Amino acid sequence: MEIDKDNANPTILNPSDLPSRRREPLAKQRDDGGSGLFDHLVPAYNYLNDPFDGPASSGDSDDGSVEDIDEQEIYDLISSISDPEHPLSLGSLAVVNLPDIFIQPPTSPRSAISTVLVEITPTITHCSLATVIGLGVRVRLEQALPPRFRVDVRIKKGTHSTDDAVNKQLGDKERVAAALENGTLMGVIRKMLSTCE
Repeated sequence: MEIDKDNANPTILNPSDLPSRRREPLAKQRDDGGSGLFDHLVPAYNYLNDPFDGPASSGDSDDGSVEDIDEQEIYDLISSISDPEHPLSLGSLAVVNLPDIFIQPPTSPRSAISTVLVEITPTITHCSLATVIGLGVRVRLEQALPPRFRVDVRIKKGTHSTDDAVNKQLGDKERVAAALENGTLMGVIRKMLSTCE
């Protein structure tokens, strides 16, 4: 991809200055071969017990409890996504920022679905790849979060010349589904997500 001439030198944040709970090497291997980063997203199975025996659980773990996921964890999931134009992460370019991530509780007492809202800030007001960046963030979160979360990715109001049009595209389920069936576009998104830790 060609670097935008209007923003060939975007503001770059030092990775050590970015908010994160991670302080150990992320690729640290355990004795069982896993890294531990997403282990909590996959339920642990004990094959000595019948999975169909006993009451059904709607939680994220075997004991029925639901693990809390906060804004910092969401930021850690998406800040390492690579920008499609620059060889830097979305966190380093301040495209994603911790204060622009919101976890909204379920809208109904009968629902267990929470919404994760991420507002992205393009590096320039006429960024032609803002929709692609939004799709990359959406795909990353939909792959990493438990199904009790709905993902909403938007351009932060006033940070893009066509933020309403881009937000309409990112919010249209049919357009998002069609975009994710486009092989070329999915190749760009896979490349963006290849840097995720």
